[in-house]
Amino acid sequence: MSIMQDSREATMIGRRSDGTPVRRPLSPHLQVYDMLQMTSALSISGRITGVIWSLGLLLLVWWLLAAAAGPEAFARVQGFLGSFLGLLILFGMSAAAWFHTLNGIRHLAWDAGYGYTIPATYRSGRAVLIGTAVLTVLTWIIAIAFWG
Repeated sequence: MSIMQDSREATMIGRRSDGTPVRRPLSPHLQVYDMLQMTSALSISGRITGVIWSLGLLLLVWWLLAAAAGPEAFARVQGFLGSFLGLLILFGMSAAAWFHTLNGIRHLAWDAGYGYTIPATYRSGRAVLIGTAVLTVLTWIIAIAFWG
């Protein structure tokens, strides 16, 4: 057996069910993907928006704890959320929520066996992006209309 030049090579060596040795492929890494390709960009964006959405739960917990802590704490949180930075964060969270939701619906369609052709994949990807923009703006128009 040859001396391994790379320790990752050890994870590539396996055996078939009949016992013969085989070299398994490594999982693709981010460097393999073309990030300008819609399918790759939307896949990575789906993961990123999931993380953003999870971090948004921390903001919700902060808001709920402040509401339980009393009027002063709640006023501080409301003051932050009403600031430019707070509104920017809330806008970004709403965009992330809509993207993650619409992309999830797209994946549900795939799980049901629909939309696997390349044209359908690009069409649904564009629909996710357009839907995210439209629903985020619509959400904020409705929120501002009922804010006062």
